[in-house]
Amino acid sequence: MMRMTEVVKNLLIINVIVFVAVWYLIPVPGIENYFILSRPGSPNFEPVQVITHMFSHANFQHLFFNMFGLYMFGPWVESSLGAKRFLILYLVSGVVASALQMFISPVPILGASGAIFGVTTAFATMFPNVQLMLLFPPIPMKAKYMAIIFILLGLFSGFMGYNQGIAHFAHVGGAATGFYDFILENE
Repeated sequence: MMRMTEVVKNLLIINVIVFVAVWYLIPVPGIENYFILSRPGSPNFEPVQVITHMFSHANFQHLFFNMFGLYMFGPWVESSLGAKRFLILYLVSGVVASALQMFISPVPILGASGAIFGVTTAFATMFPNVQLMLLFPPIPMKAKYMAIIFILLGLFSGFMGYNQGIAHFAHVGGAATGFYDFILENE
């Protein structure tokens, strides 16, 4: 386990604060509309949603798993790329992820999953042979295989229409961005 890095720490704090504030503390009707990305051109679209949707989550489980992924893989990637490039990777992964999902489906998007998939895939491409323990089922696996399985699962689930409340193509878009960043770095 790597020590916590500065950008990862701040992203964790921001995500938790936004989650608690939007869903529990701010009693302003409609405030959540600024944190759910609606399709451009729809009456609910606000430009700020392109960024804010990455910092809010539908429920505690959604927040927990995204932040767990950031906590596990983010410090490795940030330590390798540096703070500025890591933050750019995180934000660009989230934006590309939501753009791909919006292109395929008009459903509003919420959460950091696309950004997390970008970070996770960047980790798997930088450290392909690091041995990880999956949570479900608890089996050891190299990072490169985990990333491939997650991407294939996202594609399969998206095309087959499984778990329609999940933005599977956003996950794939984030993963593609993380992989693309690795390719750019190594040219």
